[in-house]
Amino acid sequence: MAVTLLVCTTCRAGLPVEEGTPCPGLRLHDLLAEGVPEGVTLRPVECLSACSQGSAVALSAPGRWTYVYGRLTEADAPDILAGAALYAQSADGIVPWRDRPTVFRKNSIARIPPLEVSA
Repeated sequence: MAVTLLVCTTCRAGLPVEEGTPCPGLRLHDLLAEGVPEGVTLRPVECLSACSQGSAVALSAPGRWTYVYGRLTEADAPDILAGAALYAQSADGIVPWRDRPTVFRKNSIARIPPLEVSA
């Protein structure tokens, strides 16, 4: 099952950005593109509506829980990729809390159930 790592490329992370300079979210996306784990597709998006929590990413896959993480920096790229690999290996998107990179444990914005879940 295909896992998607969405990265807000317009995120300014609460910082002013000079015209012609890449946003922090775009710089994060570009760093992540250098080492995307097997089974994960990196996808840029224009906005995850987490502007006050930027930079933001989301992990999603059909039939799995979706997670949105914020307050991320370029320095977090290795941990984001490690967390994406763990997510890809999980059956339902739930990675045991202790196994998650610290950046995912401390910066979760939202956890969204699979759309396929019946009431």
